[in-house]
Amino acid sequence: MAKEVMVEVSARHLHVTKETLEILFGKGYELTNKKDLSQPGQFVCEEKVTIVGPKNSLKASILGPCRKEDQVEFSLTDARTIGLTAPIRESGDVEGTTGCKLVGPCGEVEIKQGLIAAKRHIHMTVADSEKYGIKDKQIVSVKIPTEGRALIFDDVVVRVSDSYALAMHIDTDEANAAALSGTCTGEILA
Repeated sequence: MAKEVMVEVSARHLHVTKETLEILFGKGYELTNKKDLSQPGQFVCEEKVTIVGPKNSLKASILGPCRKEDQVEFSLTDARTIGLTAPIRESGDVEGTTGCKLVGPCGEVEIKQGLIAAKRHIHMTVADSEKYGIKDKQIVSVKIPTEGRALIFDDVVVRVSDSYALAMHIDTDEANAAALSGTCTGEILA
């Protein structure tokens, strides 16, 4: 049985706390859902923020809902463009990472840490995990069958929770290496 997974491109974005949101957009501000994402309860917001580094700045969309910690997810190319270093980490693992300035229409925030290049990963439910014989935090490889640039991604971490939907996330650098725009179906080579 093939272990298929939808592969999606996760472009640069950020997650903010309610406190940071109110500094950037004003007291009592609420995020505006532009589009639901594949992960239940997650959405791309209308709101964009400028992320400022020592060399340059880039705009990025906020993903909702608000979180407990600020986090900016860039590709390695994005980080270099603004003059910062982004360690490859799982989402939520921001301890000891680089900080940056976030600028919104009503204010700015200097975060002390939180800039990462997200480790490529697969979200999977417990039922998917049992079906595929894969455990939480297991490292797998995934074959991406794109035309002219098919490749196998190693070092893909699997994250298992019933709050997820089955999908693999790669950043724009990884998508460009595989000539992937949008989504495709990959095969997990556990």
